[in-house]
Amino acid sequence: MKALVLFSGGVDSTTCLAMAIDKYGKENVTALSVYYGQKHKKELEAASKIAKYYGVELNSIDLRIIFENSDCSLLENSKQEIPKESYSEQLASTGGKPVSTYVPFRNGLFLSSAASIAIAKGCEVIYYGVHSDDSAGNAYPDCSEDFNNAMNQAITLGSGGTLRIEAPFVGMTKADVVKIGLTLNVPYQYTWSCYEGGDAPCGKCGTCRDRARAFQLNGISSSSFF
Repeated sequence: MKALVLFSGGVDSTTCLAMAIDKYGKENVTALSVYYGQKHKKELEAASKIAKYYGVELNSIDLRIIFENSDCSLLENSKQEIPKESYSEQLASTGGKPVSTYVPFRNGLFLSSAASIAIAKGCEVIYYGVHSDDSAGNAYPDCSEDFNNAMNQAITLGSGGTLRIEAPFVGMTKADVVKIGLTLNVPYQYTWSCYEGGDAPCGKCGTCRDRARAFQLNGISSSSFF
């Protein structure tokens, strides 16, 4: 069996990549990175470094034209500042609507694009690293279990039953993801999570805070992996 992994170069997708390699062997795994107009390319650089570390094929696609009308604060065309708050603090001010770093239907577009590439490459499964912390409170609705099930059904039907989605962390927390990754010796020191593109992570944005907490809950200082 061959697998395609949606791969951002962050903690979750890198853990997914390690799981797929462990299960299928690196020769049967393809990684796919997506440029969607994000304000920096640090995560893409991380993805390239990690793919080389594992010795897997890395493909990339450019979907930025789809998001050119979006004012998501992650995107280079947006004038919004990236919030320096936890997701719970952000949700308190959005009234339960997605946070400003939600890229409209991003995972739906990523999975649809990945499905076409996976079919062409003879893959039978797409791995991606969504987890329950991201979907909590409707911060990122395209990370939820319901969304994953709907997309899995659509892709399975649309591929004639030849392709499915595997989201191994959809019911887990980020701390659970890190715990699994530590057993697989994932090179977290090469990953990038921060929404900013500085020389070092800001430590204040939602994803930096989540990353730090996930490592702390596993008894490890996140600075060990920055």
